[in-house]
Amino acid sequence: MIVAMMHVPSILASPSSGGLWWLFTQSFDLFTVLLVLGSVIGLALVVRTLIEVRASAIVPDRAVKVISEASEAGRAAELRGFVQSDDSMPSRILRAAMSRSTRDAASMRELAELAAGEEVASWFRRIEPLNVIGNLGPLVGLAGTVWGMILAFTTLGEVGGQAGPTDLSLGISKALFHTLLGLCLAIPCLLTHGLYRGLIDRHCTRAMMVAAQAIERLASEGDAKPARSGREAESAAVGG
Repeated sequence: MIVAMMHVPSILASPSSGGLWWLFTQSFDLFTVLLVLGSVIGLALVVRTLIEVRASAIVPDRAVKVISEASEAGRAAELRGFVQSDDSMPSRILRAAMSRSTRDAASMRELAELAAGEEVASWFRRIEPLNVIGNLGPLVGLAGTVWGMILAFTTLGEVGGQAGPTDLSLGISKALFHTLLGLCLAIPCLLTHGLYRGLIDRHCTRAMMVAAQAIERLASEGDAKPARSGREAESAAVGG
C-alpha cells in the first residue's frame, strides 16, 4: 500500500492510462478501508520495532560488564543492588533468581529459567502483531478481489454478456487492485518480523548466557561456604 502510493506521477495518471490513484478511487470500498487502516497500523508497528527492539535495550554492554565483574569477584551484595535498579533482561533474570535468601543452586536455576522464558516470550510478543497483519493483509486483499470479480461478472450478466473487453478488463483491474494493496501491506510487515525475530533470538540468547554464568558463580560460591565452615569447625574441635 505505502509503496504503491509512492510511485512516480506517470502511473498516477488519468483513467485512460489506468493509473494507480484512479484505480484506488474507483476501487474504494470496505476492503480498501481495511487495507489502508492495516497499512497505517503496520507502519506504526514497524517504526516501534525499529525503535524498541535493539541490543542496547535487551542486553546492554554496561549491564553485561557490571554483572560479569560483580559475579566473578563474588560481590553478591553489589550484584543484588545493581539488578534491583537495572531493567535489562539479564538483570531481571538475576533479580528473579536472587529473590530468595537461599543460595541453593537448583532453586536459583529454576527461578532463572522461569524468568528467562517469560522475558523471551515478552520480546517475541512485541513483534507478533507484524506477523498477524502481514498474514491477514493478502487474505483481505484476496477477499476484495473475489468480491470485485463477483461484481464484474454480475454486471456482465445483467447486460446479457454484451460488455466489451475494455469494460471487463477495467472491472477485473479494479478487483485485482485489492490484491496489490494486500501484498504491499504484507511485504514490509513480514520482512520486518522475520529480520527482528532473528535479532531477538540472538540478543536474548546472549542475555540468558550472561545471567546463567553469574548464577553458576554465585551458586558455586554458596556451595563452597558451608564446606569451608565445616572444615573450620572440625579443625577447631581437633585443636581443642
